[in-house]
Amino acid sequence: MSVAARTDPLAYLAGELDELKRKGTYFRLRVLQDEQAAVCTFDGKRVINLASNNYLGLATHPKLREAAVEATRKYGVGSGAVRTIAGTMSLHLQLEEKIARFKNVEACVVFQSGFVANAGTVSAVLGKEDTIISDELNHASIIDGCRLSRAKILVFRHKDMAHAEEQLASVQHQAGRKLLTTDGVFSMDGDIGPLPQLCDLAEKYGAIMMVDDAHASGVLGRNGRGTVDHFGVHGRVDIQVGTLSKAIGALGGYVCGTRELIEFLYHRGRPFLFSTSHPPAVAATCIAAFDVLEQEPERIRQLWTNTNFFKRELGNLGFNIGGVNTPRSETPITPIITGEGKLAMEFSRELFEQGVMATGIAFPTVPEGKARIRTIVTATHTQEQLEQALEVMGRVGKRLGIIG
Repeated sequence: MSVAARTDPLAYLAGELDELKRKGTYFRLRVLQDEQAAVCTFDGKRVINLASNNYLGLATHPKLREAAVEATRKYGVGSGAVRTIAGTMSLHLQLEEKIARFKNVEACVVFQSGFVANAGTVSAVLGKEDTIISDELNHASIIDGCRLSRAKILVFRHKDMAHAEEQLASVQHQAGRKLLTTDGVFSMDGDIGPLPQLCDLAEKYGAIMMVDDAHASGVLGRNGRGTVDHFGVHGRVDIQVGTLSKAIGALGGYVCGTRELIEFLYHRGRPFLFSTSHPPAVAATCIAAFDVLEQEPERIRQLWTNTNFFKRELGNLGFNIGGVNTPRSETPITPIITGEGKLAMEFSRELFEQGVMATGIAFPTVPEGKARIRTIVTATHTQEQLEQALEVMGRVGKRLGIIG
């Protein structure tokens, strides 16, 4: 009996990719061929790198390299198990204790990434009888955690405190717990969440207060302690999420809070329960990174010097950096809004050809009509490099009609 040729059930994906190409938003991954640095090599081309989250240059810091090598020699390359079976090493506990002290909280648990720290925590602490009140521009990991929890989700307009209160008031007499959640720094626009006002609302309506500090860790607050420290609202935020993959220079995410919260996540945080723990080298590297934050505050000062210079000069060139008179961005993340996705991708490609790496971002990462290239300066950029990048951006921007 002959067997009929099997039809590919995923053949429709080719059509989806063709549609992206038609819209001009299709991209290929650029490949880094050396260190993640201020100037590096992608696809064989040396470029000024304005696309990295390596805010402080810690990804290549000598102390972090040394810690990784030493831990590998002493403990090997892998942990061998999930944390709850045989994969909790002394290094993991040392890292968690160091972060808890740094963040001025009772306890901390480390996850495999910032994404799963958010998604795993929200889905663990809430259920279908509960309600989440979430900023409309919160990170995808918060959104996915909300969906996984099966809780009711109410979205408030970005940083609109009146609307946030309206949403809280609408459910204050309903059964179940309420969670109010925001990004500390919003990853696409670079603005800072209004944490003090949100804490006021959480306390007024008896809600759990949660902040995702992925892009604030190592950037805001004393020695990079994040938005809770930046605003002085210690003790008013119940769940603090952070990342070890950006300013910290390595890999992972963490959740900080009460001892009871952390122990509960040991038992119900699905990414914690079902993912192998960090390799020894990663844990040791992160421990060293927090030492550097304490010992080398000049890195954060230089980051802000570079940020303020670059942001000012982009505005002087006439780029739309997220605001009419005052740019929305308040951090090293500075978007250049182009509107159309095709134009953003063309701008990014042209910049790359001229020696500047700045990634185009379009729908669905940002809303339709809000496409942009996102730039991030780091502490390790020199002023000469930033001036060179600005010259290229101005020249290409004029040629494409993005600026006059």
